[in-house]
Amino acid sequence: MIRPQEIGYADELLADGTVHRRYEDGLEEWRSRTAGRPHLVHWRDNRGASGTDELLGNRVIKRTLADGTATYARDIGYGRTVWPRGEKVTVNRSSFGGRVGVLLAGLGVATLAITAAHLPPLSMTLEEEEALRRQQEQNQASSSGGDGGGGDSGGGGDSGDDSWEAGWDGDDDGWSDDDFG
Repeated sequence: MIRPQEIGYADELLADGTVHRRYEDGLEEWRSRTAGRPHLVHWRDNRGASGTDELLGNRVIKRTLADGTATYARDIGYGRTVWPRGEKVTVNRSSFGGRVGVLLAGLGVATLAITAAHLPPLSMTLEEEEALRRQQEQNQASSSGGDGGGGDSGGGGDSGDDSWEAGWDGDDDGWSDDDFG
């Protein structure tokens, strides 16, 4: 069982449709979606870094820095995202799922500990990434079928489906409380 550094954050939807994310360690990000690609978020931060976050299938998030360096994270529910090697977990304090996760962790619920199964891949081939992209597209297509689609945007739970869409709520502005950890 891994006990990572926990860094909370809160999102604020701005008038221009972008999101200002404030982390408890002082990092700030300004995030915007790409039209027609709801699984791709462009970001820049107050420390001079920039890049994209892309939601792949199986709750894997690919973070690509402006210099082309890629790292992977995994959304594990309740507003929590585990980053490489499990050394850090970000917690969405502004979402219902994030607050529930913090409450449960405070109560010592063992199921919220980080296990090897929660860890994101350290690296992936282009073929592996593409397979996860196809999986994400299939999940999105199946979740937008007969029941009206959507899902719970809180990202909490381990249902195995990705209908939560990492914060994508289907509205024109495309933002909700939980957006790619």
